[in-house]
Amino acid sequence: MHDIIFSMYTLILLRHGQSVWNLENRFTGWIDVDLSEQGRQEAKQAGQKILEASLTPKAAFSSYLRRAINTLNIALDVMNLHYIDVFKSWRLNERHYGALQGLNKKEMIKLHGEEQVNIWRRSYDVPPPSLSKDDPNHPCNDPKYKYVRCQDLPSSESLKDTLKRTLPYFQDAIAPNLFQRGCVLVVAHGNSIRAIVKYLENLTDEEIVKLNIPTGIPLVYTVDEHLDIKSKRYLADEETLKKAVESVANQTKA
Repeated sequence: MHDIIFSMYTLILLRHGQSVWNLENRFTGWIDVDLSEQGRQEAKQAGQKILEASLTPKAAFSSYLRRAINTLNIALDVMNLHYIDVFKSWRLNERHYGALQGLNKKEMIKLHGEEQVNIWRRSYDVPPPSLSKDDPNHPCNDPKYKYVRCQDLPSSESLKDTLKRTLPYFQDAIAPNLFQRGCVLVVAHGNSIRAIVKYLENLTDEEIVKLNIPTGIPLVYTVDEHLDIKSKRYLADEETLKKAVESVANQTKA
């Protein structure tokens, strides 16, 4: 009898490089800020790391936000893969931080206390204060989302809400492309990536709250046809990874 050979698939998740508002420690959410100079360097390094790992994405996905789109474009250019199919979806956008968007995290701690700000930022099912629909920054008033029903666009989101809109896109668009093409790259945001990781790793609500996704470091999963994980690794040395994760965790330390 012949042995049954099961196919393996490579999913690369990449949080965009540092943005201008990451640098300024502001709640960013759906505000469409660009990469900082460090963020552009992180995007180049991410492309180089994927190249050095002998991985070749056959398709790529990003959110509608320029910090993810530009990270993807820079990385693809480094890999000389600018020609591959790219799919964009608002469902991969960052968590919507409602009325907190644009505000400095440490200044908010002075006003509301570290505990409250961490609840808004890191709890699983507590959304921040909502943004009014007549606010110019509400996505209903942004031409990027003119083909999305206003009632589908968030005024504020918890991580649980982010998962509810990200996961169907992962299941309906990303996973089928992964199985068809063998290797895909997803460039998104801290919380939309956490939503995917929670699903893949079957993490509890408590476990996902403690998980930090570093900017600009590719996270590589090898999965089978059932999306069961066979291997997981970041394309970075332990010290670099540790510092990057700590940097994210310390954003709301008083």
